[in-house]
Amino acid sequence: MTGAARTGALLPAEDPALPRRLAASARAVDGVLPPTGTFDDWLEERRRAHPFRVDRVPFAEADGWSFAADTGNLVHRTGRFFSVEGLRITAADGPYGQWDQPIIRQPEVGILGILVKDFGGVPHFLMQAKMEPGNPNLLQLSPTVQATRSNYTRVHQGSPVRHIEHFVGPRRGRVIADVLQSEHGAWFYRKNNRNMLVETDEDVPAGDDFRWLTLGQINELLTRDNVVNMDARTVLSCLTPFLPGRPEAAADGAHTPTPELLSWFTGQRSDRDVEVSRIPLRETAGWERDEARITRPDGRYFDVVAVSVQAGSREVARWSQPLFAPRGPGVIAFVVREFGGVPHVLMRARAEPGFRETVELGPTVQCVPENHDPAERPPLLDYVLAAEPERIRYDALHSEEGGRFLNAVGRHLIVEADDAHPVQPPPDCAWFSFDQLGALLRHGNYVSVQARTLLACWNTMRTTR
Repeated sequence: MTGAARTGALLPAEDPALPRRLAASARAVDGVLPPTGTFDDWLEERRRAHPFRVDRVPFAEADGWSFAADTGNLVHRTGRFFSVEGLRITAADGPYGQWDQPIIRQPEVGILGILVKDFGGVPHFLMQAKMEPGNPNLLQLSPTVQATRSNYTRVHQGSPVRHIEHFVGPRRGRVIADVLQSEHGAWFYRKNNRNMLVETDEDVPAGDDFRWLTLGQINELLTRDNVVNMDARTVLSCLTPFLPGRPEAAADGAHTPTPELLSWFTGQRSDRDVEVSRIPLRETAGWERDEARITRPDGRYFDVVAVSVQAGSREVARWSQPLFAPRGPGVIAFVVREFGGVPHVLMRARAEPGFRETVELGPTVQCVPENHDPAERPPLLDYVLAAEPERIRYDALHSEEGGRFLNAVGRHLIVEADDAHPVQPPPDCAWFSFDQLGALLRHGNYVSVQARTLLACWNTMRTTR
């Protein structure tokens, strides 16, 4: 094993066959193992095999959780897992100069890892049917390992996390990708997860709740509503630098050279005057608390609620926890166009209070329309929603992180620009080739989690060879 593999920094040159092998996996729509046609029956079988139940409960009935006497923060009795605190934001730009809000603080780094193994010369990915209390359909396809540090160090005194040994401790495989990536900056305070793909040649007893799938099978499932969870999508996006594409889609085919784009992005980070400070939850202005929720009187944005959970397939069979519940469905969209035959996407430099670096590259459109008055509709929202069917390259519903958010679902769109759309982007946007975005995905805190989901969706359409 090379030194780079031991440190989790696999370079493309170390495995020149990887793009070709991934292309073979993308073409294998039925896999070497059980075919795609049996997937629905398997998922339904896993749903029936375990008792799943989620009930909204008053905060007083959320076992193990309470509001701290000194701050009003919503905390667990162990002091671990996560807490709900307050955040005060002051922004010189934008429609809102200052606001307070609840925020999830979870300082530990979790692991999102997918195990890869060749079967019959075709790479397969070990995916898990995992229940999350906030998923609209509870059971979705997740990475091999999806665990916080508290989970895999067994703070909850539950069962061990299966297959964790492939992602922590002494290396047992070859690293394809290993990078710290951010989570939702609007709801998490500086939260990062370790996104990993590790290839093994060991015999791996998968277990009933796991299934080996080709990239082609996963891509087909990504076209369905609420099947592949957010954690799997962000890990799959890390394959972007290694996927084959059209020969002309090289770095020199980009509309704007990478150094210029990086300079523009650095300027966006430097010029955004955003101050963020943690405050006690009880001091968050504009929010009210009753026995069952923390909410805004105007009914916008989100509520904080509590649930009681029963899940027979999890490391702990019963627990309670808070969840953030958005007040409406979201719209998350890429606008794409070609320059010189090379596909590009219009990325928006988006400031969110929970980002470590204030600004990350987000989708062209990212919002919950119900949160905006008609005169304050976000730029290009109406443009993507009014797109003719022939310009819509991708359209599916996906839910966000079901372990922290309740029924947080967004319509994910990839829309081709028409002739009326200006080539010159707004000041906070820039055209990136997908190769340029793939290069940035090798580093943390550049591409937001919503944009990474859309990259995983875009990759379902990439040319294989």
